[in-house]
Amino acid sequence: MANMQIKEKEMVNDTLAMINGSLSGYASVISQASNAQFRQTIQQIRNADEQFQYQLYQMAEQKGFYKPASQAPQADIQTVKSQVSQ
Repeated sequence: MANMQIKEKEMVNDTLAMINGSLSGYASVISQASNAQFRQTIQQIRNADEQFQYQLYQMAEQKGFYKPASQAPQADIQTVKSQVSQ
């Protein structure tokens, strides 16, 4: 059972990495597309992939395949916000 869970974890992680790479590629194509219909089609594909990526991420987190980083302290968040908004 543990071996099967490791394989599932590897497959999920590989799929997440692949989707993340695709999302970067879509952003590049969208920013350079001059044809409005083509641009819209790529945006729709990107949106669907983002939705799938988030669902897969949620499943990975529930199964313990992914542990998100701990949240930054509120003081650090405020510091960054103030630096960005200047």
